Amino acid sequence: MDQIPSDDSLTRNGLPAPETPKSRLLLIACGAIAREVLAITSANGWDHMDLTCLPAILHNTPDKITDAVRAAVEKHRADYARIFVLYADCGTGGQLQTACNDMGVDMLQGPHCYSFFEGNERFARHSDSEFTSFYLTDFLVRQFDAFVWEPLGLDRHPDLRDMYFGHYTTLVYQAQTDDPALNAKAEQAAKRLGLQYQRRFTGYGDLESELKTQA
Repeated sequence: MDQIPSDDSLTRNGLPAPETPKSRLLLIACGAIAREVLAITSANGWDHMDLTCLPAILHNTPDKITDAVRAAVEKHRADYARIFVLYADCGTGGQLQTACNDMGVDMLQGPHCYSFFEGNERFARHSDSEFTSFYLTDFLVRQFDAFVWEPLGLDRHPDLRDMYFGHYTTLVYQAQTDDPALNAKAEQAAKRLGLQYQRRFTGYGDLESELKTQA
């Protein structure tokens, strides 16, 4: 499980589970965190875990996440003794947690990836003072145009920038890796949005610690 799929593929298509499951634990993840999941499992030698990813583009339509996860669990349940859902609430309004409870599977804790990457407790401590911050992760830096600029129509109407981001003051790049190229791209994104720039190295945060509980 160490091959990293392209961000373009994960955005649109996700990542299928192996045709012949070899291990007893299946991770059903958002495509936006596939690289991080693969890095963590590879570094820890957890070769008993299989990974399947739903399209990262669901990030833009959170009302579709719960049904997509439910369908993935039902599709693979018979092939695995355990399934762990690598989504936080991600804008589902508690519906995903309810569905996972109904299906008897565990899922990541936290409101969204910005929280679990930083660590849910730490993020909660300062979230009230950062309500004017706009967050990006490694994936969202790579996919800034596809997930932010183009969906908001800023590629066609850049004059809308202040309407969308006028109430923000800072772009916070939550870096999972030390990558100068991503840092430069994130800083450029902040300039395009007219925001101050802050880089905050988080590593994998609670994503790694929760995966350890499943190992």
